[in-house]
Amino acid sequence: MKDSYPHISLVRLCRSFGVTRQAFYQHFWTTQAYCMEHELVLVRVQEIRQDHRRLGTRKLMDKLQPFLLEHHIKMGRDALFDLLADHGLLVRRLRKYIHTTRSSHWLRKWPNLIKDRKLTGPGQLWVSDITYFKTGKEGYTYISLITDAWSHRIMGHHLATDLEAASTLEALRMAIAQAVTVPKGLIHHSDRGVQYCSQAYVDVLQANSIGISMTEKGDPLENAVAERINGIIKQEYLDTWCIDTVAQARAALERAVFLYNSDRPHNSISNLTPDQAHTGTMKIKRLWKNYYPKRTPVNAVQDVLSTVNLSSDINQNL
Repeated sequence: MKDSYPHISLVRLCRSFGVTRQAFYQHFWTTQAYCMEHELVLVRVQEIRQDHRRLGTRKLMDKLQPFLLEHHIKMGRDALFDLLADHGLLVRRLRKYIHTTRSSHWLRKWPNLIKDRKLTGPGQLWVSDITYFKTGKEGYTYISLITDAWSHRIMGHHLATDLEAASTLEALRMAIAQAVTVPKGLIHHSDRGVQYCSQAYVDVLQANSIGISMTEKGDPLENAVAERINGIIKQEYLDTWCIDTVAQARAALERAVFLYNSDRPHNSISNLTPDQAHTGTMKIKRLWKNYYPKRTPVNAVQDVLSTVNLSSDINQNL
């Protein structure tokens, strides 16, 4: 307003709005300081997004904490959400789905051994799954991942141009090699795809005394950790890079797995990286909540029975 009416003194303008000149300058300086802080945060966010281009805001907040403390910037999660929204930097997830599992085969299908199983540390359960990735010039490729369910660390990975069992077996051999000594009682869980039921794959699991577990109904929730890792590797890394050839896809997968394991915090493991959770001894706490719990048939039956019992009690009292 001072620029619009230069002939009016600042004192008169402040009196017209019922504020002091000191308050005006303090507001101006505070606004200027906030703008400078926001610029610093945005630059740091862009630096982080060079490697993690689709990293969510909550995980960005965790990675920004040392930077905020160093520069004495006070910013909460909601303020960071608002700042990123104002600059179009919030991440929108894309959903695609192509079937990579063929379970209608004659090979033996193994039972689910992990129902209601509580994990207490790494090396107790590996989950495995196959996903697809389309290159720019050479078509579809298929990625096999094996992940430690407790630490969420990717233990083995392989990219191939087909869905043959031999390709999936390479990921398993890498996981066994990384483990050095296979933990006693380790269970390998997967879907009922022909790759995991093949004799060659089963032979390697049994030769290393690894228990075999498989989903029963084809529900992705029966292998939720593996499905989630698939999405992270593709949506947050591979889909954000320009990948035209199979050779480039293999190099990109190596980089994505490295960044995921060593530098990406995870809400399910106390915002640690998978490498930290896998080698550390600290207690892991899940930091995300399911706000829409799925009601199971058992709970529904119990609710009905309790309602019936309550009604009978009321009738007896009457």
